[in-house]
Amino acid sequence: MIRFEQVSVQYEGTDRPTLSGVDLTVPEGELALLVGPSGVGKSTLLGAVSGLVPHFTGGVLRGRVTVDGRDTRTHKPRELADLVGTVGQDPLAHFVTDTVEDELAYGMESLGLAPDVMRRRVEETLDLLGLAELRDRPIATLSGGQQQRVAIGSVLTPHPKVLVLDEPTSALDPAAAEEVLAVLQRLVHDLGTTVLMAEHRLERVVQYADRIVLLPSPGAAPVVGAPADIMAVSPVRPPVVALGQLVGWEPLPLSVRDARRRGAELRERLAQVRLPPGPVSPPPVVAPLPAPAAAPPGLIGRLLGRGPRQAPGPGPGADDPVTRVERLGVRRGRVEALRRVTLSVAPGETVALMGRNGAGKSTLLSTLVGMIEPTTGSVRVGGLVPSRTAPRDMVRRVGLVPQEPRDLLYADTVAGECAAADSDAGAPAGSCRALVSELLPGVPDDTHPRDLSEGQRLALALALVLTARPPLLLLDEPTRGLDYAAKARLVGVLRALAADGHAIVLATHDVELAAELAQRVVILADGEIVADGPTRQVVVSSPAFAPQTAKILAPQEWLTVTQVRTALEASGPGEPTA
Repeated sequence: MIRFEQVSVQYEGTDRPTLSGVDLTVPEGELALLVGPSGVGKSTLLGAVSGLVPHFTGGVLRGRVTVDGRDTRTHKPRELADLVGTVGQDPLAHFVTDTVEDELAYGMESLGLAPDVMRRRVEETLDLLGLAELRDRPIATLSGGQQQRVAIGSVLTPHPKVLVLDEPTSALDPAAAEEVLAVLQRLVHDLGTTVLMAEHRLERVVQYADRIVLLPSPGAAPVVGAPADIMAVSPVRPPVVALGQLVGWEPLPLSVRDARRRGAELRERLAQVRLPPGPVSPPPVVAPLPAPAAAPPGLIGRLLGRGPRQAPGPGPGADDPVTRVERLGVRRGRVEALRRVTLSVAPGETVALMGRNGAGKSTLLSTLVGMIEPTTGSVRVGGLVPSRTAPRDMVRRVGLVPQEPRDLLYADTVAGECAAADSDAGAPAGSCRALVSELLPGVPDDTHPRDLSEGQRLALALALVLTARPPLLLLDEPTRGLDYAAKARLVGVLRALAADGHAIVLATHDVELAAELAQRVVILADGEIVADGPTRQVVVSSPAFAPQTAKILAPQEWLTVTQVRTALEASGPGEPTA
């Protein structure tokens, strides 16, 4: 169905090809998973299937890409629209209409399908993806995860033979991700649809793949094979595979079910070991900061000064919460987004906000920075009411890195962004650039932010926010588009900030991130807090929010592979458990 014949792609202004020597076939009715570190060309390979590369992106494509016999060099994307459905990393760039139902119908209308066929398929897709209650909602009012489901639904309604999906579950809560993947499985197995999908959260998808296409490095030829074989050599792997490699399981498990069946001896061995005192006490495997080995700790703290900036004027005492929310209610149009939310966060505390799409996580973060005014209740950050305080004053007390970091990026160069951040924060010239150099080494001043990868844009946005040294740092889905190595670096940076006294609140669907980083988890449902407690206590008993390691080793309360590795090393050598 999809055929690459010695394909290479090189963009203008680059000194080497993004893709080189790609020669592979994806048969009809298979789900092929495209994996590899950030920046190796996964999105470029997907774009070559839909015709976006090179017709839309530019660059030079050599070789031949065919989809069901159509050559993408001679067929533009609109001429492949009846055959290939594409969902990119950014759902907002995908939308053409204003409401959910209209968006689901638009693609079919463009292809000239009969109205009765369109109506039936829209209803089917609304039910398949759990969108029926949102059918009349303006797309702009939906959460990021709800928008992602609409984007996926809009390419399902024309019934394409091929689906090309770039990070399709990145903004979805665990339950919604399972629903989407179940739909894709049904299309593959029952209708013979061919799916080519790139995804960084391999813990969600690897067990569903028929084959894996690994791009090991930029310009390197892909390695294609069975999932277990490729995971054994892949530089990126989910926790279940990492745990299997740690204890020597052969073949490597790809699902929690497989690992649990083989984990009895491991659970028995770990039962003799004391659990670590907290969920994030072991150091990350990947070095969090690119500082020399001899550098003393607290590098981020030194770049920021002595911990969070204490802004002039009224503020909390040293032991007071950085933020206090009491019986907060927020109504947005007809939707009651938050109800009776009470929450406080202490200096140095890291809190993960979790819950299904549309639960109110982003609304709560927006309220904390003053972008949304409470309908009822009260919010105080640093002793001030955010919605009634000038942004120039709030920036010294709270900083938000949004779901789309590029929303903070307006200048044409990295240097321009840094100069604006220094000015807005009232910081000495060069303060932001020093942070960028530490978080994002090797990026020249004249680089345009749009030319950065997702992980690099996140690092730049984080540096811009940290320039003002706010005591409270908010991050909304910070691991979208990040591979495991980039996520580990982010965890290291955030740990250093918490150690220097910054309070951190993360809104995330990434259960592995919460297990690795958060001391406390708050779960929202329909705008209300339904759970609030230590990470281990909240997530281990949850089928939706437990990390893979916790599911495999339950009822013991291990959260991460790092914890298990540390425990096994401390307990001395043992026999492989398989």
